[in-house]
Amino acid sequence: MMALLSVSSLHKRFGGVEAVKDVSFDIDAGIVYSVIGPNGAGKTTLFNLITGVYTPTSGEIHLDGVPVGGKQPNELAALGVARTFQNLQICMNMDAIENVMVGAHLRLDRNPLTAALRLPALARRDRELRQEAEQLMRFVHLDAFITARADSMPYGALKRLEIARALALKPRLLFLDEPAAGLNPKETLEVDALVRKIADSGVTVVLVEHDMKMVMNLSDRILVMDYGSKLTEGTREEVRHHPGVIAAYLGVQA
Repeated sequence: MMALLSVSSLHKRFGGVEAVKDVSFDIDAGIVYSVIGPNGAGKTTLFNLITGVYTPTSGEIHLDGVPVGGKQPNELAALGVARTFQNLQICMNMDAIENVMVGAHLRLDRNPLTAALRLPALARRDRELRQEAEQLMRFVHLDAFITARADSMPYGALKRLEIARALALKPRLLFLDEPAAGLNPKETLEVDALVRKIADSGVTVVLVEHDMKMVMNLSDRILVMDYGSKLTEGTREEVRHHPGVIAAYLGVQA
């Protein structure tokens, strides 16, 4: 069966620095796939290449067998690819529910005449989107913030709000860049359960995360990067006991 996402011999150079070096892997549909590695290993650069923030220097990226390397983020979003970022990208001057609705913008009728005339169909669609956004906020356990402004919400809730906004796109492939960063243990457990819930709903999740307990609890497959290169890839048990992974994280010789 063809992989949902296939990355082959991917390279990215910034001047004389090679941030990603000859990285290849496949991701099957319906799994949680984690990318781990020490700081500076190239994890976020890899995410940025796949999601269209950066253009690869060389190499290929295929989604369902179709080449997508170098496509813009909006083009990838139209193909069902959504993501969150390390640093929150929330519109703090908007209501929480409006932030979620923004994630559905590609599914809106963008006919300027319809918008200018405020036809009943447009108003009906706005109501439907608001109802969808409410459902997504409940899905990520933000029921208490449905009527709140984003700038009144605690940090942990904002992390889940960003995930809800990404889900509003109705993605088939969701990239989460350090969703547990900055969270306390209780909030981390909530995100852990949410990621599994998303995967169980049929969305393929690709995760960058430093919390190894969370990674080992969730992941079906793990890619380990070090100095921009692929160190190893495998199941949780294979990665846990790989001598090169131990060396990369603990600074000891393999």
